[in-house]
Amino acid sequence: MTAARSRATLPTRAVVRVPATTANLGPGFDTMGVALRLYNTVRLRRDAQAAPLSGMFAETAAHFFATARLAPFPVAIAVAGDVPQARGLGSSVTVRLGIVAGLNALAGEPLAPEAVLGLTVDLEGHPDNAVPAFHGGFATCAPGRFFRAEVGARLKFVGLIPDFELETKKARAVLPRQVPLADAIANLQYGALIAAAFAQGDYESLTGAFEDRWHQPFRAKLIPGWDAVRAAAGKAGALGFYLSGAGSTLMALALGGDPAKAVARRMEAAAKTAGMGARAFIVSADNRGVIVTVR
Repeated sequence: MTAARSRATLPTRAVVRVPATTANLGPGFDTMGVALRLYNTVRLRRDAQAAPLSGMFAETAAHFFATARLAPFPVAIAVAGDVPQARGLGSSVTVRLGIVAGLNALAGEPLAPEAVLGLTVDLEGHPDNAVPAFHGGFATCAPGRFFRAEVGARLKFVGLIPDFELETKKARAVLPRQVPLADAIANLQYGALIAAAFAQGDYESLTGAFEDRWHQPFRAKLIPGWDAVRAAAGKAGALGFYLSGAGSTLMALALGGDPAKAVARRMEAAAKTAGMGARAFIVSADNRGVIVTVR
């Protein structure tokens, strides 16, 4: 991104590709996330005849113009891609980041990159999706700070997408307001192991590190077939298994394409036996993050 340009040279169209994300990684609740090679594309066009924005589009645009201290301009926005809604794969951040980055490009980049990311985090309410979507790779986050690491292609993410949605609001409603000290300590221990493994690229040491006592025991009750699919992934040799974001996608990790295919087959079969309609997918991590093209 460059400094703001004169109005005469401002682009009229922007295309923003944003990767999906898988967040929490078990114990890293609202802290950890990885960008995936699964994308939504947000297309923005300056258009004096554009219909007024509504919903998330309007909310995001209003926050951008207020933050950038700019008079709003009419814009048409369309979103398309492969990231399903309300499945724990960061669909909301693909929209919010896509709109903020696209409007910033159309306006001549009045916001620096860190401000684009900061605004997206504010809109999302937590950074675990926003940071990896923006920068790519693995990220572990604290308020105003994060650590990022690229993720090797040999680590595969095996997702199982149920045929039902699970809204974040509903998934958060089942969480307890307090957790026992022993559970908090356990999550910190496992979370530290995960961060160290990604930092060093030592993916073998991820085995068994995705244990969580804060949110998954409660959210799992909203996922028919959770226990069966988790057991199947483990028997197939998965490094770990967790609920992606707030769900409903179930995520396993494997090293290499053939092991990942075996995990995917076992997870799909277990879901079918449990009476849960679902489809599996296998992807690597995305290390590029958001990409903005203007014309």
